[in-house]
Amino acid sequence: MGLTLVESRSKTAVPVTPVTPKSLDAWLKDGGKIARAWIRNTGFTGEPGEVCLVPGENGAVDRVLAGVDPVAPDGFYAWGALPRQLPAGLYRMDDPTGDWRPERAALGWGLGGYLYRSKLGAAGRKKSRPDDIARLIWPKGVDRKALTRVIKATTLVRELINTPTDGMGPAELAKAAEKLAKAHKAKFRTITGADLLKKNYPAIHAVGRAAGKGRAPRLIDFSWGNTKHPKVTLVGKGVCFDTGGLDIKPASAMKLMKKDMGGAAHVLGLAQMIMEAKLKVRLRVLIPAVENSVSGEAMRPMDVITSRNGTTIEIGHTDAEGRVILADALAEGATEKPDLMIDCATLTGAARVALGTDLPAMFCNDDEIAAALTEAAGREYDPLWRLPLWPGYRKMIDGKTADLTNSAESGYAGAITAALFLQEFAGKGTPWVHLDMMAWNTSNRPGRPEGGEAMGLRALFALIESKFGG
Repeated sequence: MGLTLVESRSKTAVPVTPVTPKSLDAWLKDGGKIARAWIRNTGFTGEPGEVCLVPGENGAVDRVLAGVDPVAPDGFYAWGALPRQLPAGLYRMDDPTGDWRPERAALGWGLGGYLYRSKLGAAGRKKSRPDDIARLIWPKGVDRKALTRVIKATTLVRELINTPTDGMGPAELAKAAEKLAKAHKAKFRTITGADLLKKNYPAIHAVGRAAGKGRAPRLIDFSWGNTKHPKVTLVGKGVCFDTGGLDIKPASAMKLMKKDMGGAAHVLGLAQMIMEAKLKVRLRVLIPAVENSVSGEAMRPMDVITSRNGTTIEIGHTDAEGRVILADALAEGATEKPDLMIDCATLTGAARVALGTDLPAMFCNDDEIAAALTEAAGREYDPLWRLPLWPGYRKMIDGKTADLTNSAESGYAGAITAALFLQEFAGKGTPWVHLDMMAWNTSNRPGRPEGGEAMGLRALFALIESKFGG
């Protein structure tokens, strides 16, 4: 993040002028003979996403024209192409006119500066160098602290998800959480391996035990803030790799399963934002971290697991493991009766079928909170879509040999039945939000590189800030 948005008084920074097809004509009248000829010959029209490097009399880049759409809610992402599309150097934004908001442009630029480089041999991961990238001087009048929080948190989420599982197993995820907790003087603990049984987290243990001692399951648990402040509890699904267990996934479905800890990454990013902003909340973060592996210790179809709150779970399918580990974490979170509990999870393919890869499904048991979150999502252009906790489908998760089944036999309403399963553990009277997300960009787009992605992060923070941040 620090490489893409910088503080500088340089007089040599190249100006970047946002234009539309309409405003381009007006700009050309005053743009000079060389610029008019150049733009006419290059075919630049000012359409969103187009970029034109305009030379000066000495042949060097004198100005950049960037085609934008100031009206489209996601128009700011067009700025995300510039950090890696422009020649390395220092740039400044022309004072935008009309409806364009400089803070959104800066956000797009900052998000577009991210690039993950996987590890290369013993040297470890290769980082981008400062001279690899175009840097933007902070525009005037923007809230630098707020934008920095967003960009840093998004980078954290992306980095955690993109890291291959050989470098981001349950132990490494716990270390990342501990590093964050210590940086903000939060109280941190983990419960690992057989201790999960001693401390009554049997569902987490059942899912993760097949991975063996080297990658043992654990519950990550840290808290921060004044205990007298409103309680906000974040729960993140931390399946660091999901083979599907004995009901093993086909190779095509298993390929991206390093991202199955995307919910955990999201709650860590959100926790970082909350702590950096010093919101007046008592924050608790709970992450069940496991690998869903195949071995002689793996849970089997039709096993019955007794969860933390005493509810028994029939394993209808070993690849519906995320809701099983979340059951224990949600049940623990509910014991404190928080003012708000949020869980994030890459939970169901059904949500992706219904809403696609860009739009997380949001479930909520409180209409007022759901409305506020929907409004925040629209304002931040961080889209979510509410689906119902339809009580008529509750019977679909009744178990035959236990209280609940983790996999409804019907192939319909899979995202809803998964959410209804989680609701059984969220606690009666606890305001609760569940996000079922992809956490992954399937292709490269400006500001949204292929790979791990933060989804709903800005909306969730805005909700918490507006509700509890006073």
